[in-house]
Amino acid sequence: MNNSKITISAIINAPVEKVWDSYTNPKHIVNWNFADPSWHCPKAENDMHVGGIFNARMEAKDGSFGFDFKAIYSEINEGKNFTYGFDDRMVNVNFTSTGTQTEVVIMFDPENENPIEMQQAGWQSILNNFKSYTENN
Repeated sequence: MNNSKITISAIINAPVEKVWDSYTNPKHIVNWNFADPSWHCPKAENDMHVGGIFNARMEAKDGSFGFDFKAIYSEINEGKNFTYGFDDRMVNVNFTSTGTQTEVVIMFDPENENPIEMQQAGWQSILNNFKSYTENN
């Protein structure tokens, strides 16, 4: 496993309370959790406590492929950050408020099948969807 973390970020034009809710509430997650418009997230569940499970279904809209993204929370600081793990990888999501804006920074362990640049671009695309959804809803 590569020991370098991949980092992505976005500045959301919304207060941290709204950003946190949009990022962690399943009713919102299904609206932004996909990297490409040909995909969607038909189902999300989030049991947000240490030891709780995050589970989101990601599928191609044409039904040709899909998978469940399932992770277990290891740390949660409400409105500030959380960490979860899946397989042998860890993800840390940080929320930094400047009042009317919130910076979201995500650091994650890469997987070994796809190039680092592809992984970074895919996760950044999902975060960009999140930014657009949160700012417009």
